[in-house]
Parts: sequence; C-alpha cells; structure tokens
Amino acid sequence: MLNQKLKLKLSQKLSPQQIQLMKLIQLSTQEFEQRLSREIEENPALDTNNIDNTDSDNFNENDDSFEKEENDHDEIDISDYLSDDDTPDYKLKSNNYSEEAEKNIPFASGTSFNQFLKTQLHSFSLSKKELEIAEFIIGSLDSFGYLRRDILDISDDLIFTLGIDADEALIQKILDKIYLLDPPGIGARDLKQCLVLQLRRKSKNKTIDLSINIIENFFDLFSKKHFEKIKQKLNISSEELRNVITEIEKLNPKPGGAFNENTKINSSIVPDFTIKIIEGELKLELNSRNAPQLNVSEEYKNMLSGYSESKNKTKSHKDAVMFIKQKLDSAKWFIDAIKQRNQTLIMTMSSIINFQKDYFLTGDETKMKPMILKDIAEKIEMDISTISRVANSKYVDTPYGIKLIKSFFSEGIKNSDGIEISTIEVKKTLEDIIENENKNIPHTDDQLTKLLNKKGYPIARRTVAKYREMIGAPVARLRKKL
Repeated sequence: MLNQKLKLKLSQKLSPQQIQLMKLIQLSTQEFEQRLSREIEENPALDTNNIDNTDSDNFNENDDSFEKEENDHDEIDISDYLSDDDTPDYKLKSNNYSEEAEKNIPFASGTSFNQFLKTQLHSFSLSKKELEIAEFIIGSLDSFGYLRRDILDISDDLIFTLGIDADEALIQKILDKIYLLDPPGIGARDLKQCLVLQLRRKSKNKTIDLSINIIENFFDLFSKKHFEKIKQKLNISSEELRNVITEIEKLNPKPGGAFNENTKINSSIVPDFTIKIIEGELKLELNSRNAPQLNVSEEYKNMLSGYSESKNKTKSHKDAVMFIKQKLDSAKWFIDAIKQRNQTLIMTMSSIINFQKDYFLTGDETKMKPMILKDIAEKIEMDISTISRVANSKYVDTPYGIKLIKSFFSEGIKNSDGIEISTIEVKKTLEDIIENENKNIPHTDDQLTKLLNKKGYPIARRTVAKYREMIGAPVARLRKKL
C-alpha cells in the first residue's frame, strides 16, 4: 500500500571545503608539502615563484557576473580578480619566520641494502643462473635481513617469474653463500638461526662453542631466562653462563636493520613546531615550511587582462574566463585554508604550552598535568576531533627532544593526598623503580604495586602491569640478570 507523509529531519553536514580543511590540519609538515606541491601542479592559478601578482584578498567569492545567460554578451566584471598592487598582503609567513628554518635538511643517501648485498656476490664464482637466483633471494629478504619464505616457495616463484628451474638443493647451496655476506646473520629464517650464523663467524673458543650449543639446543629456555635449568642440563657454572650471555648480547638480532636505518632516505622527522626558552619565557614557532608564500600565476593575470581589453567577447571567451574563475576561486580557498590551518595549529599548541607550562620550563615529566583532548578543545572553543587531528600527527621540537604532541595528553588519578596527578608521572616513577632495581632479583608486579602505593600512588596490580607494558618493561623473570 502506497501512502504519503511529511517527515521533518534535522541533519548537519560538513561542506567539501570543511572536509578538505580537516584533512589539511591532519597532515604533518612533510605530508603537507606534498599536498601543496600536488595542488600547485593541478591548479595553474597557484604560483610560489612570482611575488608581483594579484592580492588574494581581492578575489570576490560572491561575484555573480558569471551567472548570466550564456547568450548574453554583457561585460564580465573581472576587476575583482585583477589588482595593481605589486605586493600581496596575504603573505603566509608567520611573524616568527626564521631563514634558518628554511635551510634544507640533509638526508642520508647512498647504496641501498639490497644493492650492498648484491655487490658482495661478485666475490663468489657463480654462474649466470646461480647469480640470478642469489639476487632473487636477496630481493626476498625483509628490511631486517631475514628470509621469511620457504625454499619451496622460492623455487615456485623462480620458475613463474624468471623462468628459472631450480630445485631446493640448488637454492640451499646458494643460500649457504648468502650466509657468508656482511653483515653476519643475513638470510636467516628466524632469530635462532640469525644468532647462530653470527656466532659461527666469530673466532672459536670455549665460550663461543657453549653459546652455539645453548642457542641451538636450549633456545627456548634461554629466551625465557630459565638459567638454572640450563646450568643443570649442561653442568656449567654461573660464571660460564654469564660469559655466554655477555657474548650473545653483543650479537645483532636485526642485521639488516642498522644498515637500513643509516641509509634510509628522507627518514628524519620534521617537527611542526619549535619551543624555545628565552629569558625564562617560552617561545613557540611554527615551522615556516608550514607557511608557504602563494600568489596568483602571472600568466593567468595576463589572460584576464587580455579578456578585459578585448572588444569582441565571444561565447568561447566567456567559457575560458569561467574556467579561469573556477581556478582562481579554488586558489583563493586553498590559500585561506592554509591560513586557517596555521591558525588552528598555533592556537592548539599555544593552549597546550600554557596548560603544561611547568613541564616545558623544566623538562620534568613528574610536573606533567593530567590533560585530555576536551581540556584543550574547551579552551580554544574547537571540536575535540580537531584537537585529535593535531595531536596525533604533529611533532614539536622542545629543549628536551622532539616529542609527539599526543604524548602530552594523559588521564589523571588522585594520589594519597587527594591531589590529581598525571598517569605520566606514575609511569615515570614506575620506570625509575624498575631501572634502579636489583637485576638479580627484579621486582614482581605485586612488589611494584606495594612500592608505588608507598610513594602515594594508590593503584591496583593490574594497572601496574598495564603501565609496565606501556613503558616497555617485561615481566620480572625476563628482567633478571646473572
């Protein structure tokens, strides 16, 4: 049965411009630069080279001269898009702009990890087929230098991708050659094999032989630090086991990781803000790379001037000018969006600094106050989601190192005196207790709970276990040392 009825519905929707602004706010400095480059490439009305151009404030969003009928040949008013002012007053440089911040940051570059390994293959006498297999295996290593694939899978891929028929014996033979490449441990299937490969490259002695024996035959007991069981099974002394532990601790569990980290291109974090302490006062600077100077393209200005001076204005001319208007409107919005983005970042970070002023002046994490997104959102009268976008993706360069802004937010608990403190303070205290404990008899979670309670932090054991995991500390048994 069909029927008709009236229904009132209230809904709130974000405009495309608001959505794009939220996306811009969320971008880090490097991501924003990429977004800016893409916008300049896609919109020829944007230019960063010429400064003697149109003032964006003269763009008229409400210009309705283009809404006339297409057959009407009345003049199109483009005066709002042209200006004789040679210096635009919408320069987006912040007042704290520093030329020093404009300097290019040097990035590491050089031979890739795979190329470094392939170069070493020439020291072996390999046939063309064997060399292709070896290079394929090297290309299959992960970023840490491990081979996470079965030999049978590699054999299948070789025949399907390169047309090379290689049995498992041949692949293993070539893999044995790869084990001899530097850094030691390359090509291992797992951590156990990685450690053994490194130990076998060392000069033989009693400690090395014992280390290989323990890793090969008692790896599970060793990784779980069941040292007493190992001593009983091998009938060795504590001193001998201590020497083994010292030797194994020298090994690299990620042989490819160090190389990749040192030669990684563009891997540096570019902070979005810088905080300096000048004469006891905090000074906040927005990275000037966040604030490019944008102008209207000189070419587009000339095109509009040509239309203005033309006496014969055809429909095709009007269509061309409407296209130009669309690009100019888009350019104006993008410039305004950058302004709003920078204002939002400054307002948010300034509020965070004021809230955590004691910490930023001293660097003492115990002075960090409980702070949640809502606290900052209410102070600057913005939505919590906006503050979240800033906090989750931005970094600040402080006198105490580069920090993720999100790390300044934490829940609060009340201590034994009824004063609300940050959970960051509790975790810092827990970290200090674990760092200074007797590693021969590390504290259990129950003992840690009692110690924290004595210091005035009334928290439960399960909370202590959660905080311990958050600071990256393993259970007591795994923190034990001989």
